[in-house]
Amino acid sequence: MDRLQAMIAFVRVVETGSFSQAARQIGVGQPAISKTIAQLEDRLQVRLVVRSTHGLSPTDAGVRFYERAKTAIQEADEAELEAKGAGAGLSGRLRVCAATTFARLMVVPRLSEFMEAHPDLEVEVVLDDRVIDLVSEGIDVALRMGDLADSSAVARRLATGRRSVVATPTYLDKHGIPQVPADLALHQALVYTQLGNNWTFQRDGTEASVAVSGRVRFTAAEGIRAAVKADMGLAVTSDWMFWPELQTGEVRRVLEDWKLPDIDLWAVFPTGRLASAKARAFAEFVEAVVK
Repeated sequence: MDRLQAMIAFVRVVETGSFSQAARQIGVGQPAISKTIAQLEDRLQVRLVVRSTHGLSPTDAGVRFYERAKTAIQEADEAELEAKGAGAGLSGRLRVCAATTFARLMVVPRLSEFMEAHPDLEVEVVLDDRVIDLVSEGIDVALRMGDLADSSAVARRLATGRRSVVATPTYLDKHGIPQVPADLALHQALVYTQLGNNWTFQRDGTEASVAVSGRVRFTAAEGIRAAVKADMGLAVTSDWMFWPELQTGEVRRVLEDWKLPDIDLWAVFPTGRLASAKARAFAEFVEAVVK
C-alpha cells in the first residue's frame, strides 16, 4: 500500500479496534492490514497500536497520528474532487446505511441515477432498521428517521414526511372506518415497536391521544407492511413506508382530518469526521428523491 492507503488502513483499524474488521471494510485480507500497520510503525519508528483483551487500541503516538491521518485523508478526497472540477464524477467506495423498507421503496429504485452520474463510484448499502454505530461499521452516511437519539450527531435534515393511519380497503369494509381517534381502540392495531402504541392526533387546536391495542407487534417496518397488506389491522406509518400502495389505492389513509406528528428524514455522518464529498453528494441525491 502507498502512504495514503496506509493511513486509511490505520484510521480504519483505530475506528474499528480490529485488524479483521478494518480489512473487511477496505476489502483486503487481514494479513495485508497487519503487514501495513507493521510497516507504518517501522517507518515512523514508533508503536502506534497495542493489543489488549478488549482488542486493539492506539498508543498516545497513535492517537496523534490518527487525528492527523484522518484530516489528511479528508483533505486528499476534497483536493481530488476540486481538481476534477465541478460536476465531475466521484470515485472510490461509499458505504451507506438505511432502514430496510425506506431504502427498498424510496432509494434503491432510483439508485441507478446516482450510479450513472458517478460511474467510478462503488456503493455498499447496509440495510438495518437498528441504529448502528457508524464509526465501527465504517459507514460514510446513514439515513435515519424520527428524533435523533444522539444530540451530538453530525446530521442534516433532508425532508419532513407525513404520518398516517393506514389499512386496506378489505380490512375497512369488514371492520368499519374509524371516524375519530377514539374509534381506533375498537380496531386491531399493528404496532411498530419503535413508535409504541400511544398515538397522538391534533385537529383545530384539539389534541386526542389513543392507547391502541393489538395482538401483533413488529420490530421492523417490513413486518408492518406485510401485516397491513394481509388485512390484519391498522397501522401508523410514514407515507414513505406505503408510498406505492397509497398511489394505487391498495392501502388507504383514514382519519385524514386529524394530524399525526410529522417525521423527519436525516442524513447522519460519523461524529468527529468531516462529511466526505461522496457522502454529501449522496445526501443531496436522496433529498431530491424524497421531495
